[in-house]
Amino acid sequence: MNDTNTLSLPDNASLLTRLSVARQCLNVLRHDPANPTCGQLLNICLDLNVYASLVQQLQRSEEGRHLLSERPSLQGKELDLAALERLPEGTLGHEFARYFRDNKISPFETTLELKNDVDFIGKRYRETHDLLHVLTGYATDVMGEMELQAYALGNLGIRTAAFILMFSSLEHLKAPRSGVGRSEYLRRIQAAYRRGRASPQFLGFPFEQHWETPVATLSARLCAPRQQMN
Repeated sequence: MNDTNTLSLPDNASLLTRLSVARQCLNVLRHDPANPTCGQLLNICLDLNVYASLVQQLQRSEEGRHLLSERPSLQGKELDLAALERLPEGTLGHEFARYFRDNKISPFETTLELKNDVDFIGKRYRETHDLLHVLTGYATDVMGEMELQAYALGNLGIRTAAFILMFSSLEHLKAPRSGVGRSEYLRRIQAAYRRGRASPQFLGFPFEQHWETPVATLSARLCAPRQQMN
């Protein structure tokens, strides 16, 4: 198994180098699917150009420039889940903390060094994954995870999401899982993709400033209505 401490992506890496590092990350993730360093590094290897384009988009707005300048963090060590859960029920902070408790999981962590804005956006994308579950209403089972990948693909054009969807869909079409038939699976994936495309770009949103805002308010602001996509 690869030593994750030796994995890194050089500045201005060529396509061949990015693919080589991505392959090494995949080897690690086969044995350790939740590995935060390889998960983030894989995203950067496959989505370097996508993240660079997102950085350019963020630089065009004051809110986006502030995000890139401040580089806020949603890593587990930055979150006081106990304090967030004490916020009123229905607020983003309360529901985000309850999400981790109910699913018996921990917030995202990584040791990957942030050398530039592209690295930060790659980290930000990974950090907002669990927040998107809360806002979109997609579950954390296999079907819900694939819906969220389709949503991210539609919203941001993330290639890693397309990669995951391709392999998961092939497996599901061969042997349907979770009681979801083939036609329903494809319908829900397509609906989630369309919903992502119809929604405002979420990555630049300052979630840290909205812990006390109701989830319903933020969902209406950031996510296209789910029922209209079916």
